[in-house]
Amino acid sequence: MAAAALLAAPILAGPAQAQKKHGPGASDTEIRLGQSLPYSGPLSALGLVGKAEQAYFRMLNDTQGGINGRKVTLLSLDDGYSPPKTVEMTRRLVEKEEVLAIFSTLGTPTNTAIHRYLNQKKVPHLFLLSGADKWNDPAKYPWTMMGMAAYRTEAGVYAQHILKTRPDAKIAVLVQNDDFGRDYLEGFKAALGDKAKTVIVAEASYENTDPTVESQMIQLQNSGADVLFSIALGKHQSMAIRKASESGWKPQIYVPAGASSIPGVLRPAGADNAVGATTIALGKIPGDPQWDSDPGMKAYFAFMQKYLPGENPLDTSASGGYGYSALMAHVLKACGDDLSRENVIRKAASIKSFVGPLALPGVTVNTSPDSYLPYRQLRLQRFDGTTYKLLDDVFDG
Repeated sequence: MAAAALLAAPILAGPAQAQKKHGPGASDTEIRLGQSLPYSGPLSALGLVGKAEQAYFRMLNDTQGGINGRKVTLLSLDDGYSPPKTVEMTRRLVEKEEVLAIFSTLGTPTNTAIHRYLNQKKVPHLFLLSGADKWNDPAKYPWTMMGMAAYRTEAGVYAQHILKTRPDAKIAVLVQNDDFGRDYLEGFKAALGDKAKTVIVAEASYENTDPTVESQMIQLQNSGADVLFSIALGKHQSMAIRKASESGWKPQIYVPAGASSIPGVLRPAGADNAVGATTIALGKIPGDPQWDSDPGMKAYFAFMQKYLPGENPLDTSASGGYGYSALMAHVLKACGDDLSRENVIRKAASIKSFVGPLALPGVTVNTSPDSYLPYRQLRLQRFDGTTYKLLDDVFDG
């Protein structure tokens, strides 16, 4: 396997272990990372992820002198969630800025546009914010690794929960018409098994450029469904939740993790309209009283107050960026003085029981040369109008 060969490079003994090795984007004093995110366009609310990540590395530079004595620079460019723009920004980062790695670029279609290019260039394409199944292919694409739960894994957990709690459910599905939406829908149907043909009573799709999803929601409501799996992002998710409630439709709603932000998605939909929305839980939710005395949460709020004082610390896009950056920092620290691109991907593919600063109890990150999936077991949480409340069960994805 390509990944196995990459990761099986010999470990040098004796004095050679202490020798410094720098790839592009690294020196004795600096580590340069790059990313592109939607700071403009329909998903601009998710740009807060990048703001938090840049701030996290500024904090490390200020408080710890960076990582292993090197200051970290994260160059974060705007791609507007447009794949051609992502290609343009990524080429600039790799060929002009010569970054060590591409980190935390958001979106399935956007990452698809740079997937082959980064693997051909042998540039680490790490902890990207998409759970598409194709990112877990270390044999063919050893340089690419997702940073979140796989969409199919996540969708399968929703299906398991529906089968357990509503065995006679009638399910409607709203789906974004791209690889992101298709991966979720395929994983959802696979987990439902033979029942998918009978319990899914309606499907409607939309384009991420559509101004509204009103007609789709009317179609789904007319199906008589009592469960809605809304595979939508950003403003479209907000519009879907609001439309369902305002039209008097009260299905049990499941939303992807990428569309679960309380201030970014649920409050724009109307907090009362979003009561009952259910999604996966990987991290502690800022503002949830049960974590008020948690040391990790206190450190997060102090970070936000100092480094992003103008942003909402309760937005999970901020807390998510904080967590992704901690994972990236963990990998860079493990690299020591060997900051070659080969060693970066080697360390990323050998993470053992990493606990993020806001991780829920029992939730760890583990990777191996044969499987790049970072999360295997998931919990669910449900919105109560103010915050999320954890559900008891742990589901094996």
